[in-house]
Amino acid sequence: MKDIALIVGASGIAGSNLAQELLENNWTTYGITRSSDVDLKGFKNIKADLLDPEALEKALKDVKPTHVFFTAWILKDSEEENIKVNSKIVRNLLDVLSPKKSVKHVALVTGLKHYLGPFENYAKEGFSPETPVRTEHPRLELKNFYYAQEDEVFEASKRDGFTWSVHRAHTMIGQAVGNLMNMGTTLAVYASICKEHGTPFIWPGSEAQWNGISDVTDANILAKQFVWAATTPEAENEAFNIVNGDVFRWSWLWKEIADYFGVEYQGYVENNKTLEEMMKNDEDIWKQIAEQYELVESELKKLASPWHTDLDLGRPIEVMTNMAKSRKLGFKEYQDTRESFFNLFDQLKEQKIIPAK
Repeated sequence: MKDIALIVGASGIAGSNLAQELLENNWTTYGITRSSDVDLKGFKNIKADLLDPEALEKALKDVKPTHVFFTAWILKDSEEENIKVNSKIVRNLLDVLSPKKSVKHVALVTGLKHYLGPFENYAKEGFSPETPVRTEHPRLELKNFYYAQEDEVFEASKRDGFTWSVHRAHTMIGQAVGNLMNMGTTLAVYASICKEHGTPFIWPGSEAQWNGISDVTDANILAKQFVWAATTPEAENEAFNIVNGDVFRWSWLWKEIADYFGVEYQGYVENNKTLEEMMKNDEDIWKQIAEQYELVESELKKLASPWHTDLDLGRPIEVMTNMAKSRKLGFKEYQDTRESFFNLFDQLKEQKIIPAK
C-alpha cells in the first residue's frame, strides 16, 4: 500500500519542512491547518479545527492515512491548560481515524522541556538536569503537556495496533512565519533592526548559555528523522532526541551572526536586558523597515517570538543533547549549525521577510 502521510500543523516550522521531505520521497501528503495553506506542488491542504471532532471527521471523510505526524501544539496561560488542550488535539484526531484502520505509524514531535520542565518551571535556578540529556532520563515529577501528548499516542497505539515514535528537538531552526517558537527568524529580525539603526547586536541571555556548550535542531534534519523512524522497523515504539549533530558556544555563534549582518555585537554582561525587553517598542520601527524595503510582513509579532528565545538563551545551565539511540539504529544525518542559521537568513532575504542589504 502506498504511504499516505497526514501532517498535523503542516504550516509550521516542523510541519512544512516535513511536507517537503515527504513529497520529495513520493509520499501522498496531506496536512491539517486551521486556516493556512502550504504552497507546495502536490501537497493536499485540509482545513479543520483539531478541537472539534465533528469538523475533523467531516474534513477527513475521504482520507485514510498510513502515517500521522503531530507537529502542532497550542499555547495556553498555564501548564494545566496546556495539558488539557494539547492532549485533546491528539486524542480527537486519533479517535476520528481509529475506525478507518489505516494508520500504521504515529509520530510526535516534542522537545527538551521533556527534560527541563514546562514553561513556568523551565530550567529554573536550583534545577540542574544531567547533561547531555538522554532519552532514558525519567520523566520529571512536574505537570507537562509533552507527557500528556505521549500518553494519548501510547493509549491509541494499544487500541489500534499502530507503531509510534517521539522526536525531542532542541530549539528548532527553520522558516515559518507566525510560529510561536522561532529563534532563527527572531534573531534575524532583531539583527536587521540593529543594522538599520546602527546599534549593537546585544546578547540577551545568561552567562551559562553564553559560555556553555549547546546544540540546536534544523527543521530539515528533524524531517529526515521523522521519515527514517516511520520506515525503519528497528526504530518502532521509541523516543529519540534530534539535533544537528554538532555543538557550539553562543560566545562564538553570536559573533558569527553579527558578522553575517554586518553589525557590532555585545556579549554577556551582568544584569543585561532580555530580548523581549529590548524589542518591546520595535513594532513601529519594523513597520518603517518593512515599508522602506518592501517586505512582505510588517507586523513584528508575526515574525519574532522574543519571549521564547529568552527562555532558551536565558537558561542558567548549559544544555546539550545525546543522540546515541538513533545513531546506533542507523540514523546518520548531520547538519552544520552555522549553515542552519545562514541558510535560513538567506531564505528570509530571498522571500523579502528581512531586508536583503
